[in-house]
Amino acid sequence: MLPVWRNKVKKVGVLFGGVSSEHEVSCISASSVISKIDTERYELILVGITKDGRWFRYEGPTEKIADGTWYSDDLKPCFLSPDRGIHGFLEVQPDGSVKTIRVDTVFPVLHGKNGEDGTLQGLLMMAGIPFVGCDALASAVCMDKAVCNMLVDNAGIRRAEWRYLTKDRRGEFESFADECEKAFGYPMFVKPANAGSSVGVSRVTDRDGLRAAADEAFRHDAKIIAEREIVAQEVECAVMGNSYPVASVLGEIAPAEGFYDYDSKYVNGTSGLFIPARITDEKAEEIRELAIRVYRLLGCTGLSRVDFLLEKSTGIPYLNELNTLPGFTSISMYPKLFEASGVPYTELLTRLIELADERTEEI
Repeated sequence: MLPVWRNKVKKVGVLFGGVSSEHEVSCISASSVISKIDTERYELILVGITKDGRWFRYEGPTEKIADGTWYSDDLKPCFLSPDRGIHGFLEVQPDGSVKTIRVDTVFPVLHGKNGEDGTLQGLLMMAGIPFVGCDALASAVCMDKAVCNMLVDNAGIRRAEWRYLTKDRRGEFESFADECEKAFGYPMFVKPANAGSSVGVSRVTDRDGLRAAADEAFRHDAKIIAEREIVAQEVECAVMGNSYPVASVLGEIAPAEGFYDYDSKYVNGTSGLFIPARITDEKAEEIRELAIRVYRLLGCTGLSRVDFLLEKSTGIPYLNELNTLPGFTSISMYPKLFEASGVPYTELLTRLIELADERTEEI
């Protein structure tokens, strides 16, 4: 059960930007969250993180967050304190003095490294501040595709055959390629182990392509994944909750450019989205139950989007990946799926904040 709302305006810190290849996506997501959140219940403290890792209080127009022009030289440095007595941010004033800004909860609208990978979650846990999303361990596990795959494989949950290579073993590329070709062959996908939004992902059909794709993936992470292509419907499930998670109706992605890449998600929006997914009710229920099983297996709380590949030739669902802080843009699947499940965007944000507060005793 979600906690009953107490008639009190709470201060919610919203973090956006970040040192990540998904900095721009974070800004777009944050602008949507800020525009949709219930301001009668929540007073927002906006803190932007630049690409080079500097933190600033932002009090300007929301549209400047969305288009990436929010930063200016006159912004006040404002950073999260790990001191539980502060329970919030320290804002540096023009005269050098420091102002304490206490918050009740933090909504880290950050994607990818340094935001969704457990690093920030660990800092928030040290500070004793409730926050939206999974804890440090679940965030780190779900972010690292190799670690996540090992746990999923051990639990007997189907996913595409895969192999991984670390940057310090780049000299072993030929043997890595031999192993991938023997295990599952072409075509295959290559992706950074720790990245999202399809950044650095390539589909390859020969060894030269595999080599180039590996070079590209290594630009984004020190560990890369190669996995078998599954000819499938791409089906996504939004999950929300702590001890008693619930699954949304399913959505289906029909990629316009071969696979659901970064441009399809955030730039041109040309891929087809079908809600509900074009599958039978029985298959949808099977996938919803599997989504909750995976969510619990990996220790998720708050929210995650669980993505599957439904193989066209067999109808078998294969786990693709989990996103512990999925996109919240106007075209993002997570809010769309819960809206189709009867939870409008603003109510969804309220529930996520309440779920964060519900975990207060565990922080």
